[in-house]
Amino acid sequence: MIRLGSLAGYAFSGPRVLGGWTPPARPGVYAILYRPDPDRERYAVTYVGHADDLSRVGFPFKHRKAASWIRRAGSKWDLHVAWLEVPGGTRGHREQIAAELIAVYRPSCNEEQYENAWRAEWIGEYSAAPNTAPLPPPETA
Repeated sequence: MIRLGSLAGYAFSGPRVLGGWTPPARPGVYAILYRPDPDRERYAVTYVGHADDLSRVGFPFKHRKAASWIRRAGSKWDLHVAWLEVPGGTRGHREQIAAELIAVYRPSCNEEQYENAWRAEWIGEYSAAPNTAPLPPPETA
């Protein structure tokens, strides 16, 4: 198990060597990883995706981005995969998790990148000032 995401909020299965992995025929989010320093057990995220059926994505090396993963890792045998099944989750849930992971890790092989920040225009103006309207008088019985 490896924890990924904001505050390491998602418990992914893996990591496993991508070349020997048989993906489950289920929906999920996946992260392609490599170890920048082979002597350490630290991983870097090079790609994040999601699928309605992980067995149809083209793993291990028929995915359209596989060549860029291999270039990044140095060898196809240095690639690892971690995956997350989202019980009861929809495609929208998986898309949201993938977008969060892309914002957090900024994987070099993902074409789309997302910012990991809040902007005032996204939620509008907000003030936590106390309500200054007078309270109505208590009702008498």
